[in-house]
Amino acid sequence: MRLGFDRHCAEIVTQTALLADHLNGADVTVPVPTCPGWNVSQLARHVDGGQRWADAIVATRASEPPSDAALRDLSGATNDDPAVLAASLTQAATALRATLTEAGPDAQMWCPVGDGGSAFYARRFAHETALHRADAALALGVDYTLEPDVAADAVDEWMDLGCLPFHFEVHPWMRELLAPGRTIGLHATDTDAHWLLDLTGDVIAWRGADEPATAEIRAPVTDLLLAIYRRRPVAGLEIAGDATLVDFWLERVAFG
Repeated sequence: MRLGFDRHCAEIVTQTALLADHLNGADVTVPVPTCPGWNVSQLARHVDGGQRWADAIVATRASEPPSDAALRDLSGATNDDPAVLAASLTQAATALRATLTEAGPDAQMWCPVGDGGSAFYARRFAHETALHRADAALALGVDYTLEPDVAADAVDEWMDLGCLPFHFEVHPWMRELLAPGRTIGLHATDTDAHWLLDLTGDVIAWRGADEPATAEIRAPVTDLLLAIYRRRPVAGLEIAGDATLVDFWLERVAFG
């Protein structure tokens, strides 16, 4: 079941607090293997900057996006003090939650996916923060856990965004996924969540369903989430049916 707006807002703060805990006493110059070219300090600044970018859009009901150059050029953030990083992250997350709460779920402003508005930003930055927390945890060698309902909602969001038709324009090679008889089922072994990815039509589609598929992946929901975001290899998960289709799909998908 999809999480609501208030829970998404709360998770921005929760996931940020956990990320700040990961930074406590850490060597932030450690490279982040899942974000090539960044170290942990740069990753933290990216999360911080992203939340502030979203805060500015929602607070001003922006009609066009502000520059995101600061999110991408992190060359000056390679060795920031972990305590300073944690304090700045906490402030950014708290401010974003307050701005979203004040706006409410129906407020509209510029959004990269059309009319998503504040509800989009609440959901996106809850999961953006959770996934980048995974990046930090993997880099620092600390345990990473995620509430199953949060992970399942993140998979739903990944499906929603990954199936948008505009991806074919930006990444035309994704059209190679479409062919008769191609379906992929994802099954969470620790919840009752199921997803069926349908590649048989003119567009990529999905639905929440426990149905037979050409290829099926079974794993705890957080492992499914990390696999589709390419934060962990799909090898090691239980795959039935056409495993080559799973590999081909993960090579071609662009979102994440």
